[in-house]
Amino acid sequence: MKLSNSFGKTLREAPADAELISHQLLIRANFVRPAGAGIYTFMPFGYRVIRNIWQIMAEEMDAIGGQEMWMPNLHPAALWQATGRWDTVDVLMKVKAGGGREYALSATHEEIVTDLCLREIESYRDLPRMVYHISKKFRDEPRARGGLLRLREFIMKDAYTLDTDEAAFDVYYPKMLQAYYNIFSRCGTPAVAIQADTGAMGGKTSHEFVIPHADGEDTYITCEQCGYAANVEAAEFVREGEKPAALADLVKVATPDCKTIADVAAFVGVPASQTVKAVFYWWTPKGGADGRFLFTLVRGDLDINEVKLLNALGGGQIRAATDEEIRAAGAEPGYASPVGLDVAAASGQPGLFVLADLSIEAGGNFVVGANDAGYHFTGANYPRDFAITQMADVAQADSGHRCPVCGGRLTAARCIEAGHCFKLGTRYSLPTGANYLDENGRPQPIFMGSYGIGLDRLLATIVELHHDDNGIIWPESVAPYRVHLMHLGKGDAVRAAADQLYDDLQAAGITVLYDDREASAGVKLNDADLIGLPWRVTVGARSLAEGRVDVKRRRASEQVSVPLADLVAFLAAG
Repeated sequence: MKLSNSFGKTLREAPADAELISHQLLIRANFVRPAGAGIYTFMPFGYRVIRNIWQIMAEEMDAIGGQEMWMPNLHPAALWQATGRWDTVDVLMKVKAGGGREYALSATHEEIVTDLCLREIESYRDLPRMVYHISKKFRDEPRARGGLLRLREFIMKDAYTLDTDEAAFDVYYPKMLQAYYNIFSRCGTPAVAIQADTGAMGGKTSHEFVIPHADGEDTYITCEQCGYAANVEAAEFVREGEKPAALADLVKVATPDCKTIADVAAFVGVPASQTVKAVFYWWTPKGGADGRFLFTLVRGDLDINEVKLLNALGGGQIRAATDEEIRAAGAEPGYASPVGLDVAAASGQPGLFVLADLSIEAGGNFVVGANDAGYHFTGANYPRDFAITQMADVAQADSGHRCPVCGGRLTAARCIEAGHCFKLGTRYSLPTGANYLDENGRPQPIFMGSYGIGLDRLLATIVELHHDDNGIIWPESVAPYRVHLMHLGKGDAVRAAADQLYDDLQAAGITVLYDDREASAGVKLNDADLIGLPWRVTVGARSLAEGRVDVKRRRASEQVSVPLADLVAFLAAG
């Protein structure tokens, strides 16, 4: 490819709204262009990187028995209604066509695969199978940001396994995990597989592949002692603390202007772990049922994780409760607790729905609100002084907490989510009747797995990990071209030598981006560093007179002089 013919140009400055380095460099180096929030065009350079990532993924999927296919992006509403996700997936984009027909734009493809199972799978002889495709996805992402890291339109490799039962699935699943490790390693982005929440996908369990990065949008929890690792939305931890030997009396005390946990703890003279925090929500269950006021409790040194909370509730939606709703429930904002309130004995029964984290059992003689502005209770103990409706793990794990496996200390770190593997089980086959006939002729539900990696996100992650102050440093496995060739200085001989070298390198099977422009050395060298190809080959008058060219690896600080006759062999060995 001759740079003079390239569509688009490099930019000296990045857009003002580009915060992440990958966003800045990919725009400046002419790899992508924004069309709208969360919507990007891949320019020719960028699309070549996408195709290289695509090829790596296809090779790894084929190596474990995958069959590549091409599935539609326009899904009839009936397919999503059959699985119960038409009204429950918040990011699902929907369109209406003539005659009142409704469709979903492909957020994911479980529904299409399930429909194919109904048509193509008859008996156990048709199983197991693994199919995959690489195509566009569409999600109504409310906070598109971070360049290619959070998009409304993106490219995903998604794979689906079809098995007879969980035992058969468990035999194959490690092969998929290893294929994912291989993909990330080959792309220059070593990843860690951690336990994760299943989210809108549903199913039994999942593993999320994350890439540690200080500017990542996600958080994961690890234990260096035993290797336990989980997404913060699924991470468990040991609540330290014990019930007091003697229960203190419940005493109402004045706590003027103490609305926060820190204020109350300091005023009363106790650690935050001896207080109980009340957090209020309005919860709307799945299926559009009437909403309900939700009173949540967690020990004062911890925080509620809202994903854990929703999982404990069985799904639905939550929002912060208003002061009016809190007071209507009999509590006082900033001074609330369930002490003295009518608490429901079980979900669905009359009374206040109080959901408490396990931490309220790891301690006692707590300081809690008195439901009276300016007052708290000391000496509060569960279950003596207040009731709850449900106990669950809804607190967020953090650095310093104890590991649930070995008791060691946990560490929280930032990361980029790079891929996800889901054990769907019969989540989709049961409601749709996607069965097979077993050896005895009896219908059994197909056991499914789902696996995804975003190509755009992975491309951005590669840049996040591989760059310097001057530009991108592409790993050879995904680089759009292997060699950045240029001629520097004036003279027909220099230009002719560079032209010939361009032909020779291509004939040797080496991909080349040839900067044939009549531009200054500074412009050409800066663009070469910005674009970031693995090798730079420079033809200049002085080196050419000696029958040599200057070669520099993008990662290296110094260039070397290589005889023209040896260049192809030198690059092949590099």
